[in-house]
Amino acid sequence: MAQKRKTSSRKKKTTSKKKKTYLTSANRKHFKQLLLDKRREILINVSNIEGGTLKQSRLDASGDLSSMPIHMADLGTDNYEQEFALGLMDSERKLLQEIDDALQRIEEGTYGICQGTGRPISKARLEAQPWARYCVEYARLLEKGIVTEEQ
Repeated sequence: MAQKRKTSSRKKKTTSKKKKTYLTSANRKHFKQLLLDKRREILINVSNIEGGTLKQSRLDASGDLSSMPIHMADLGTDNYEQEFALGLMDSERKLLQEIDDALQRIEEGTYGICQGTGRPISKARLEAQPWARYCVEYARLLEKGIVTEEQ
C-alpha cells in the first residue's frame, strides 16, 4: 500500500506542472522584444494621430486667420478625417490589447501555443505576427466560420 501512495503522489506532481513551450528562452526573449518594439511604435502612432487630427481646430489646421464662415464641404472633410482617425485609433487599441495579451502569455509560459488546438504555432508565423494566438490552420478555420473564437 505504501508503494501505491508513492506512485499516485508522483502522478499528481507531473500533472500540476505548467504546459511546456517548445520555444527556447532566447526565442521567448526575441519575441518579447518584437512585441515591445511594436507596442512602442503603436503608442507613438496613436500620439501622432491625436496631436495631428483630433486636437486641431479647423482654423489651426488650415492656417486661415480670417473670420469668414467655414464652407460646408470643408466641414464634411474635417468630419471624415476625424472619423478616419478615430477608426485608426480603435484598430491600434485592439492591436495593443493583442500585444499585451501575448506579453502575458510569455510570462505564463503559454506563448507560441495555439489557443484553439494546443499545438505549437510556427516560428515563421510568430515572426510575421508575434501576437498570434492561433496556428495558421486554426486561423483559417476561424476565417471560414467553421470554428468560433473562444474568449
